[in-house]
This record gives sequence, C-alpha cells and structure tokens, in this order.
Amino acid sequence: MTAARTAIIAGNWKMNYGPQKASSFSMEIIPRLGPLLRSYQEIMCILCPPAISLCSVREVLDAFPTPRLELGAQNMYFEEQGAFTGELSPSMVSEMCSTVILGHSERRTYFGESDELVNKKALAALKHGLRPIVCIGETLEQHEAGKTQEVIRRQVQHSLANFAPQQAREVVIAYEPIWAIGTGKAATGANAGQVTHLIRQLYREMYGQEAAEALRILYGGSVTSDNTSEFMAQEDIDGALVGGASLKPDFVEIVHKTIETMQS
Repeated sequence: MTAARTAIIAGNWKMNYGPQKASSFSMEIIPRLGPLLRSYQEIMCILCPPAISLCSVREVLDAFPTPRLELGAQNMYFEEQGAFTGELSPSMVSEMCSTVILGHSERRTYFGESDELVNKKALAALKHGLRPIVCIGETLEQHEAGKTQEVIRRQVQHSLANFAPQQAREVVIAYEPIWAIGTGKAATGANAGQVTHLIRQLYREMYGQEAAEALRILYGGSVTSDNTSEFMAQEDIDGALVGGASLKPDFVEIVHKTIETMQS
C-alpha cells in the first residue's frame, strides 16, 4: 500500500458473539489495540459485531476511548423506515457506527443480494455519512474457469455505480475471493495484488485518478497473523477484512503485523 492511504483492519464477527460475549471479548482486545493504534497514526481498526451486539461493543468503546478504533455494522437496508421486519435503516446504523459492510459474499450467496441491491445500499450509506465497505469476489468455479477478471469487472461496475465525486473517495472495497473465505485457502499475495490492481484500474475508469488513488482496497479471505504481511506488502492492498481470526486475540497480532509491514 502507499503511505497516502490510511490502512484499515476490520473484523467481521459474522453470526458470533451475543451481547455478553461481545462485551467480554471487546474488553479483552480493546486495551491491547489501544497502544498499537496510539503508536502509529496511519492505521485504523473497525469492529463489526452482529446487530444485537452493537450496543454492547459501543459501551466498551466509549469506556475505553481509543484513537481510530471504530464500530461497524455487518449489513443494512437502503430504505429509511417502513415495514421491513428484521432490517436496519441507514439512520439507525449511523447512530452508533461509522461503517457498514455491504454485499458480503454470504449475503450475496445465502440471501440473493444482487449488485444492484448492494449499490442501493452503498448510496444510502453514503447519504447518511456512513463509510461503506463493499465486498466483491469470485467463486471457486469462476476462479478455476479463468473468469475472475470478468466477474470483478461486472461487480465493480454495477455494485459501485452512480457515486458523486466526493462519495467515490469515501468508499472502501473489500476483495474477498469466495473460494478463500473460511477455507484456509487464502490467495497468494501476488494473486490478490493482481486483482486489487485491476479493481483500482476499473475505479479509475469510472471516477478518475483522484478517486482511484484515495480508494482503499482491503483483502479478505482466511487472513491470519501468519499471512497478513504478505498481503500488506502489495501496492494496491490497504488493509484486511478479517473473518474467523477477528474472533480471537490473533486479531491484535494482525494489527501489529500490519504496522510492522507498513513501517518496514
């Protein structure tokens, strides 16, 4: 990554940790994250618990104020209010969070979310001052068929459309090859670097050089403290969206390794 872009390490807890467990885990890792984040200004962390646990984690964050340590939601709907049982509106999320994950492969695969729906959510998030982390990535079948570039191009062009110039600079993209999520088969740094370079090129075509340079691209897919340095060494990778390892103290070590890589 370049020094001009602040790195992001985001932890997606998925459907784990109810309010009590989320609170206790937050109290375990936040005091350890504090010294790291205070020691290095060019990195930030975002904790993304399940919706039911947002209040619990918010309370811990408020009790242990830490620079550049923020709260994020895992999903939201694009409508402001109404008869949408089980959904969260952008204004609800923005009361507690700075960030929202959108279009995660699990949302696309299990709940049928399309590029167009993800785009509506991203536009709604930006309207309410939320930082959207928009996830894209190819399946194993697409990867093995050599269709990675085709899939990525389509997802970027449709999931990330219609942004105003300022909005385009606020978006974060997470490249998550679906075949590497939770499988232990993380892509190599070189492979992830090639795809993230393509993403930045496509974004440049859509929104220009300034927006492309400001865009932060995260890698996600079996990220651990053992491989994070390999990904962070890539020019177009600006951080990680961490799944399973974000549920363990290893998340702190991932932040530590990221800082070491950026300082080297």
